[in-house]
Amino acid sequence: MDYRFPLIEKLPPYVFAVINELKMEARRRGEDIIDLGMGNPDLATPEPIVDKLVESVRNARNHRYSASRGIPNLRLEIARWYERRYQVEIDPESEAIATIGAKEGFSHLVLALVEPGDRVIVPDPSYPIHSFAATIAGCNLVKIPLTSGAKPFLEALWRIDYPKAQQPKLLVLSFPHNPTGVCVELDFFEEAVAMARERGWLIIHDFAYADLAFDGYHAPSILQVPGAKDVAVEMFSMSKSYSMAGWRVGFCVGNRQAIAALTRLKSYLDYGIFQPVQIASIVALRQCSEAVTEIAEEYRRRRDALIRGLAGAGWEVTPPRGTMFVWAQVPERYAAAGSVEFAKEMLARAQVAVSPGVGFGAAGEGYVRFALVENEQRINQATRGIKAFLGGKC
Repeated sequence: MDYRFPLIEKLPPYVFAVINELKMEARRRGEDIIDLGMGNPDLATPEPIVDKLVESVRNARNHRYSASRGIPNLRLEIARWYERRYQVEIDPESEAIATIGAKEGFSHLVLALVEPGDRVIVPDPSYPIHSFAATIAGCNLVKIPLTSGAKPFLEALWRIDYPKAQQPKLLVLSFPHNPTGVCVELDFFEEAVAMARERGWLIIHDFAYADLAFDGYHAPSILQVPGAKDVAVEMFSMSKSYSMAGWRVGFCVGNRQAIAALTRLKSYLDYGIFQPVQIASIVALRQCSEAVTEIAEEYRRRRDALIRGLAGAGWEVTPPRGTMFVWAQVPERYAAAGSVEFAKEMLARAQVAVSPGVGFGAAGEGYVRFALVENEQRINQATRGIKAFLGGKC
């Protein structure tokens, strides 16, 4: 029997899989490949969080099904966290929900809010799930280039012109931005909220890199804009700030109707995060702000080491003010071949794996993304290999 799965056929093969396969082949040959491709945090989860998990997991009462929207004390701590950090009031009962990481929460939120055929606006390039969640839900994508920065992106948003009945349903934002590292100030969100209010859009802001900000920059929350909860929700992930990537815990806060929709959908799909993980997450939000600062500082040191090393190879790259990535334009003499071929060359000749920019969208062509997931010593080793490959000339 020859089966067809139309939804799956709409999802192209992951561009990153090409580089991953070449990386694994090289390692099987015994080559020391420095993997700066996938944004998989390598830092240990802070000890108080781990200790609380161990304590909680020994309590048999925590082994039962949990609540799909998160236990009450976690939602209460989420509200307190927003009040402390951003002076934003969140009702833990109606404006907050825990999710099984931001990726699950984002995907199911989109599915809960749209109908097939709806338009969804996404930056180009973008973290892949920001586009493909809409594709999976049967939506039409409206892609707005972000490579020229935040101001041109806003100007392009204002130029979107559809009749009222055909207006986009959702606007997806994420700042500090993966993969480009673009950062914004609060006035960007003020304009986006005004636009959404005027046109009837709902904004989803993925705030995964809220804490990974450098050089005196502090990333604003969209919910700091007065009235933002009328038109916006914000998603946060514990993966980066608290180095809890494998724990799979995040949360979504903001617009009550959107939170209620996600809550109802998730009630059919899951029984929530393992309760000891939720209890440990309370400790993270309540007690571990100093550890978050240390984690951010480690990424800043790695960023600086990579930027210095690339400059020494003749590859000048602007240091990002946020995220755990460096977005770099492919050197001019390799640009015609494209980002995938350049990433292959980097792997073969410098023993460094990076993500080709086209994997994040058409506007990402001509760039590669470095993930700061190795220590400074390994990053220095990587840039020595890159210098040997490039010959100090770009």
